[in-house]
Amino acid sequence: MAGAAGATAGLGVVLGPAGGSATAGPPAAARAVPGPRRMAAAAAAEHPSATGTTLHSVATPQGGGGYRRLGDGPGWDRVVRAELAAPSAGRADTRTALASFAQFTDLHMVDVQHPLRYEYLRAETASAWRPQEALSVAGVVSLIERVNSLPGGPATGAPLSFVMTTGDNTDNNCTAELEWFLTAMSGGRITPNTGDSRAYEGVQNSGLELYWQPDSALRDGDKQLGFPRLDGFLEAAIREVRSPGLALPWYSTVGNHDLLPGGCYASADPFLTEFAVGGRKLYDLPRAEGAALWKQVRKGRDPKGEQYKELLRTHRAELRAVTPDPGRAPFTPREYLAAHLDPRYTGPGPVGHGYTEANLVEERAYYSFRISDDVVGISLDTTRRGGHYEGRVGPGQLRWLEQELKRHRDDWVLVFSHHTSDSTPDGGAELTDLLGRNPHVLAWINGHGHRNSVTPHGTFWEVSTASHIDFPQLARTIELTDNGDGTLSLFTTLIESAAPHRTDHADLSQAGLASLYRELSFNAPGRRTELAGEEGDRNTELVLRKPKKRV
Repeated sequence: MAGAAGATAGLGVVLGPAGGSATAGPPAAARAVPGPRRMAAAAAAEHPSATGTTLHSVATPQGGGGYRRLGDGPGWDRVVRAELAAPSAGRADTRTALASFAQFTDLHMVDVQHPLRYEYLRAETASAWRPQEALSVAGVVSLIERVNSLPGGPATGAPLSFVMTTGDNTDNNCTAELEWFLTAMSGGRITPNTGDSRAYEGVQNSGLELYWQPDSALRDGDKQLGFPRLDGFLEAAIREVRSPGLALPWYSTVGNHDLLPGGCYASADPFLTEFAVGGRKLYDLPRAEGAALWKQVRKGRDPKGEQYKELLRTHRAELRAVTPDPGRAPFTPREYLAAHLDPRYTGPGPVGHGYTEANLVEERAYYSFRISDDVVGISLDTTRRGGHYEGRVGPGQLRWLEQELKRHRDDWVLVFSHHTSDSTPDGGAELTDLLGRNPHVLAWINGHGHRNSVTPHGTFWEVSTASHIDFPQLARTIELTDNGDGTLSLFTTLIESAAPHRTDHADLSQAGLASLYRELSFNAPGRRTELAGEEGDRNTELVLRKPKKRV
């Protein structure tokens, strides 16, 4: 399918019913901190710009075979999705913009030297260890720079009013990772290194062929596939990174990797806490044992990590020495909320980034917030505190959500969560049903699956966005309009980081590392190749009927 190029609002294919340390910036009291930006309905701009979005250009592999470099490729067209309402021909001339913002998801800011990582499962799943992971901080900062540079929403031209992160902001429930995330978003200096302050200690200088050894002449498995030798890579990877912070207010949603060690084990376990901050790390594991452990993780049969802990005990003689670091400690849900409320991380606001003192007292990680005069956002907590990577929405949260939807029955509502409808086996069907019974709910926006997907649910759209750690490393802008013809439209536009598509392997500057982050992710052995989704999952106009809001 081929749609009309560019961001012009009314054009495109139509799909119908048949188809280590962190130093934050100055405290809030010492810097100008605007409140959340409210947006009144405004006429759509005549000349919205596709600059800086995937409408204009997309990182595309060049040449063929082996390790491939990236370069500038053609953009992705905008596709009109008409499964829920028929678009009128003249809507571009009568629409007004109701909301305009950006979504980050699955940033996975990684402490790659953390003792609790199970990189040795790489042979079982490519997500256990990725060759690009050591550059995650530089990559996220480059994404922040991209959002700061956008002139406005690419469909309407309306200024972006905030950024929402939809979970897995961190990778391993690690205090250092949380500090890096909050500093990157709010502005400041980050040293993405734990343990020895002078050197990297991890699998990439282990001498093991299972992992890419960038500074070594060893013909590891990745170099046999064409990965380069890059002298100085590991030294550059743990150098200080400077983030300008977002120029927009931002809000936070929690994911399973934020609250659970490994993204799947119950938190507050004394053994795992001691191991996380200690001086021993497992680098390698016999294939059969790795397969058995991965089977348990994948099926969710070991939520408390009993098999995992036993494996670490069994292989204690093979553990390698690393420098202990209390900064690697797991954080509790309460500490997660408190960190967001810390004045050091207020940045452009709002204080708490959606979480309030009431959230802290109740240890409740869900809330609602005002997006614009006509639009409200609701952020949910779909994590399983008892362990498991899949999602859960309990009865208490569903009751709260039902009351919030009644309270905001005269607003349009956008719902945010980490997990998707098909990755929330406990409460997901009830949540989908509740949203469908409230026609003023327009969209459910989430992540988790690391894949772009847009799904109609009768009266609302589910918008799932790819991660920023796996290729194609994307985020989205989302714009809501009233078309003035009895319909509404949600425009979704994917964006990449500001890093150049083409890398220079001699450039190990912060910008050069961000570019390399993307290239390595494309070449990662075993990576999933379907994560970009289909055309109708990428840059879209999602049309809805405009129902009466009072229910």
